[in-house]
This record gives sequence, structure tokens and C-alpha cells, in this order.
Amino acid sequence: MLGKNTAHIGEAGAGQVAKICSQIAVALTAQAVAEALTLARERGVDGARRLILDLHGQRMLGSNFAPGLRICPHRKDLRLAGGFEREQGVPLFATAGAAERMNSVIAQEMGDLNHSGLPALCGQLAGLD
Repeated sequence: MLGKNTAHIGEAGAGQVAKICSQIAVALTAQAVAEALTLARERGVDGARRLILDLHGQRMLGSNFAPGLRICPHRKDLRLAGGFEREQGVPLFATAGAAERMNSVIAQEMGDLNHSGLPALCGQLAGLD
């Protein structure tokens, strides 16, 4: 048995939808923190003490890009979310934007980093690295 707790969340396929919803939240949170930390860094503000997401903020500021959830498989989940957008007409504008940023990170050959690697791309685009 993989886990001790189980919960019925709906009909067949509901678990996949729940996972995709979770991945959307993680992706958009990571993107938002990456942008906020890049702006803080560019303006000389100590972002780690000012932002509420200490775990990811500290990872990003410390350039801790060790894989946890790597960008490549995370982007796959966001692609699945895009399928819901196309098939069911669910608007996922910010999710699509986060997926595009992940595509850019992968194009820079950083897809094996965790999603805390997003500031590397933001820093490059801002001319900070």
C-alpha cells in the first residue's frame, strides 16, 4: 500500500484532475515567487525576509536547484491542464504563461532543475546573471 489515508474525491479520473489542480497551484506560486524575488534583487531588497514563501524563497536566493519536482515533468502536468482548457473551455491563462516560462527554462537546458530554477531564467532576462 502506498499510503495510509484514502479519500473519495469523485468519479474515475478525479484523482488526475486533483493532481493537475495541485500542479497548477505549485507552478503559479513558483512563477510568482521567481518574479517577486527577481524584482526585489534588481532593486536591492532582501527578498528572503520580505516574502512569505520562505522555503522556495530561500531555495531560489541560495541557488538551490536540486531536483525535487523537476521542471520537465511538472511542465508535462501543465500540458495536461492545457488539455482541459481546450476540451472543456476552462480558462487557464496564468497556467499557460507558467508553462511557457518552463518551456523557456527547458530550452536553456535547465529542465532537470526543480521549479525553483525559474529565477535563473528571470535573472537572465533581467540582465542580472
